[in-house]
Amino acid sequence: MTPPLRKNAANVKDYQLKLELYRREHEKLKILLNITRNISRELDLNNLLKLIMDEVKSVLQCDRCTVFVLNRESDELWSRVAHGEKEIRFPSHLGIAGYVATSGQVLNIPDAYADERFNPNIDKKTGYRTRTIIAVPMRNKLGEIIGVFQALNKLGGPFTEDDEELLDAISSIAATQIENAQLYAEQKKTFDSFVETLATTIDARDPLTAGHSRRIALYADQIAQVVHLDDSERQVLRTAALLHDYGKIAVREAILTKDGKLTPDEFKHIQDHPHYTRSILEKINFSRELKQVPIIAASHHEKLDGSGYPDGLSEREIPKLGKILAVVDVFDALTSKRHYRDRMNLKQVLDILSEGGGTHFDDFFLAAFKKIPLNRLIEILEDDHRDVLDPQDLEDLAETDIAALLLALENPNPDKHQQTIVKKFNRYYSRAYLQTGNSSDDPVSDTNRRQSI
Repeated sequence: MTPPLRKNAANVKDYQLKLELYRREHEKLKILLNITRNISRELDLNNLLKLIMDEVKSVLQCDRCTVFVLNRESDELWSRVAHGEKEIRFPSHLGIAGYVATSGQVLNIPDAYADERFNPNIDKKTGYRTRTIIAVPMRNKLGEIIGVFQALNKLGGPFTEDDEELLDAISSIAATQIENAQLYAEQKKTFDSFVETLATTIDARDPLTAGHSRRIALYADQIAQVVHLDDSERQVLRTAALLHDYGKIAVREAILTKDGKLTPDEFKHIQDHPHYTRSILEKINFSRELKQVPIIAASHHEKLDGSGYPDGLSEREIPKLGKILAVVDVFDALTSKRHYRDRMNLKQVLDILSEGGGTHFDDFFLAAFKKIPLNRLIEILEDDHRDVLDPQDLEDLAETDIAALLLALENPNPDKHQQTIVKKFNRYYSRAYLQTGNSSDDPVSDTNRRQSI
């Protein structure tokens, strides 16, 4: 018969053990719930992978974590982002991650270099020293392996069985969200290509404005970056920019491509195109994030003083992103090269924009436009010829923005650096690099007409 004291001690020990197991299980569920909550709101794949890696690194108390996604088309394991590295990509059968992806087994390795499956080439390439590894397969709802979770160098010793169980549970949660993010990325890619196709189709109706919508989107995004718009607003702005001229589909061909001076009625007809843009785009079932695209796209000819069209909106009534489109639309109209003339002198263009500041254009976004680096300005101006731009010239121009260039152009005695910048910029602005001759300072005869388009 067991003595009462010994029996009570055994019961207490058993109770304490159960309590500890319960505590650990409760802590594990809290961790999984927290991770689920944190990653469930993220659909951008790069951001999601970074978020997952940070969560795992914190939970497992390790030095690094990598999420490898299996690319079946190239048969590679690919980490788009990784702790300590920009990107890792290798054949799906190599290394520890490759073994896990192929076999579906969980590996917990206390000494990486003692394991023949370990591929030391990445360590040699990066200078990192891998000691301990834990790797688990990541499976989708169908049980198919879609990637591998790998954590390196646990702080204080090797990874434990609890770490294995926890990482396996995390991988199941993360796999679903990663697949959602991949699906979202595919849908976004399809949508973006559709929008770009629409923009190209409209621009193609008038050879004089070929590439206009794409350039507008690129200029607008540069301003968005200068003023630190978030990714959501940048997407709205880009979509509105690409589609801002879609109403031209309702403008009669004879008027749109007319070489001579437009009659008042013809000019009025062209000025109706923002109204048509809004009317057509409002029939598209945009997602909640893009609901404002029709209004923004249709406001690119509105002016702060209310003299714009189609609605004569004043400063507070014009959408913020529409004010950005107004600046870049006019800039592109004045700097686009036509078959019958070169670009307008850049100083004249900037003077026109500056004169319209506060009445036609928002001064804040006008100032932001002038902060665009010259290398990006050239890349957008010469979007059709990017493959022949000199990388060294672009690197040299990257340190100077439009505002600084304007100061150099206005300086009667520019220093050597200013002279070099102006010379390199003009080489591309005048397309001398294509051996088509230097730019002229001839006024643009169709400025008013093209600004209305």
